[in-house]
Amino acid sequence: MAIVTISRGTYPGGISVAEKLASELGHPCIGLEVVRDAAQASGVDEGELLTTLEEPPRYWEKKPGRIPAHLNAVRAALLRRAQTGNLVYHGYVGHLLLRGISHVLRVRIITGTEKRIASLMKDRDMSEKKAIAHLKKLDIQLAKWTRFLYGVDWQDPSLYDVVLNLDRISVDGAAETVAQMTRLDEFQPTPESRKAFEDLCLSSEVWAALSKDTRTRAANIRVSADAGTVFVTGVAAN
Repeated sequence: MAIVTISRGTYPGGISVAEKLASELGHPCIGLEVVRDAAQASGVDEGELLTTLEEPPRYWEKKPGRIPAHLNAVRAALLRRAQTGNLVYHGYVGHLLLRGISHVLRVRIITGTEKRIASLMKDRDMSEKKAIAHLKKLDIQLAKWTRFLYGVDWQDPSLYDVVLNLDRISVDGAAETVAQMTRLDEFQPTPESRKAFEDLCLSSEVWAALSKDTRTRAANIRVSADAGTVFVTGVAAN
């Protein structure tokens, strides 16, 4: 059993690591599919969910209740995919969406700025100048996003169990390293981690249902669960 989240920032090399790892482990490999799942389950337009996940804080501050609900919709979709206990996820902030579950292996893939710029120039047909500006904008936006919502610096290595530099290790080597880590005792499910997973699943599903109901859709709430008991806090107009 292994649930692995791979944080890759704006560098697509992390997808290659995720796909290689999933193939080696025999696990499903998913990314943006989770956003599509969330859109279908919640009834929220996929583009609106993507805006929530990508836009800077000034957008969210206008809709304080809707934004956390959108993030929860994505988390609920991710948790549904992870029910089997076997998953490699390389989408948006999986290591933060699944916080508190010790058997989730949190991986960060990094590489040098020059390689990231070259990748943007090739994939998006950009000039070097535009690629540099675009990369800077994306990094600032991501930093604001994680600090605003989670109060953390997404580049802080303590948020991850391992950081792998693709300037120093190949895609195959990175995948093999992570595969070996999934077999360590530290990342095997325990009664406590299973409970944390089940609590998060329950709270996410309840929150998703409240967000879908017209009476509570605009409510600015938070939902948590503990051993089958659900706690809803916040403000609702009705």
